Amino acid sequence: MPDIHSPLSPSSAFRWIKCTPSAKLNAALPDSTSEYALQGTAAHTLCEYKLQKLLGKDAKDPTENLTYFDAEMADCTDSYQQYVSEQIEKAKQFCKDPIVLVEQKLDFSKWVPQGFGTGDCVIVADNILTVIDFKYGVGVLVEAEQNPQMMCYALGALALFDSIYDIENVVMTIFQPRRDNISTYKLSKKELLQWADEILSPAAQLAAKGEGEFKAGKHCRFCKVKATCRKRAEYNLELARYDFEMPANLEDTEIEVILSKADELAAWCSDIKEYAFQQALNGKQWNGWKLVEGRSVRKYINEDAVAETVKNAGYDPYEHKVLGITAMTRMLGKAKFENLLSSFIEKPTGKPALVPKSDKRPSIDKAVQAADDFKEENES
Repeated sequence: MPDIHSPLSPSSAFRWIKCTPSAKLNAALPDSTSEYALQGTAAHTLCEYKLQKLLGKDAKDPTENLTYFDAEMADCTDSYQQYVSEQIEKAKQFCKDPIVLVEQKLDFSKWVPQGFGTGDCVIVADNILTVIDFKYGVGVLVEAEQNPQMMCYALGALALFDSIYDIENVVMTIFQPRRDNISTYKLSKKELLQWADEILSPAAQLAAKGEGEFKAGKHCRFCKVKATCRKRAEYNLELARYDFEMPANLEDTEIEVILSKADELAAWCSDIKEYAFQQALNGKQWNGWKLVEGRSVRKYINEDAVAETVKNAGYDPYEHKVLGITAMTRMLGKAKFENLLSSFIEKPTGKPALVPKSDKRPSIDKAVQAADDFKEENES
C-alpha cells in the first residue's frame, strides 16, 4: 500500500472542510501510529491479496508476514472478498466486463490542491460507479452517507473513467465487518459534482492556504491540536454560562443546548487531561498538580510455575468457563461461529439511551410498535 499522503487527505476531509485552518496545523505535526492502525494496515494488506486472487491475478499470500493476523482477520477479509464479488456480479448487469481496480490511486486535484487518495476497491461499469472502502476498526461506526472521504474517492474515479464510461450514478459503501456494518450511499453524478464545486473546492482552497475560520465540533475528534485549540475551548466553555445550576432550574431549551454539547464537552475534558499528562511525563510542571505512581495489581511472575506448584499441592489452579462471545468468535471465525452457535445466542433488549434525532435507531415507541405489529402478523 502507498505510504504517502495528500496534504489535504480524503481521510481527514471531514475535519478540514469544516475547519479549514486546521489543515496546515495538522500537516506541520508528525503522524502518530497505534496498534489499532497497524492492525488495520495488516487487514488491508490481506484484503488486497484476496481481491487480486478473486480477479485471477498472481499475488503472494502475505499471511506469514502479518504481525496481527488471526482467525478474526481471516474471516473479516473473507467476508470482504465475498461482498466485492457480489458487487462485481451486480455491475455485470450494466456491462459485460466491468473494470475492477484494487488499491487504486485516485487523483481529485481538480477540486483539491494536490488531492489524491487510495481506493480500496473501485468497480466501473456503464451507468454506475461503485467505490468500496474497507474499515477494520471497531471503535467508531463509520457511515457512508455524505462521507467526504468516500466522495473524494468517487471524484477521483470519475476523473479517470467519466470520459470512457457513461456514468450517471455513484454508489459508495463502507464495509466494516467488526461492527457488522455495511453502509451504502447512492447519489447521482450531478449531485456529486455539485458538492465538489460548491462545498469541497472552496473549502480546499482555503485549507491549502491555512485560511478561513476555526470551527469546533464533532470533526475535532482526530485533530492533532484538539487539546490546545482555543476555538474548541471557547465552544465547550460556553456551557459555563449555565453556572452548573441544578437541572430542575433550567429551561427546556437550555437543557437541549447542553445535551447537544455534553458528549463533546466530556471528550474535550478527556483530551485536556491526556495532553497535560503527556506534557508532565516530558517534564512539564503544572501548578497545583504532580505525577505520582498509580495503583498497581499483584501478578504472578511465572504462571506455569504457579500452576504446577498448586497442582502438586493437590488443587486445581484453573478457572473453567465458556469463552465469551467475542473471544469465541475470534477463535472460530464469524462463519463457523454462526454455523455452530447461532441457535444458542439471544440478544436481550438494550438499555434505553437518550441520543440525538440524527441517530438511525428507531425511537423506543416506534421500535415497540414495530415489534407488536410483527407479532400480530405472525399470529394471524
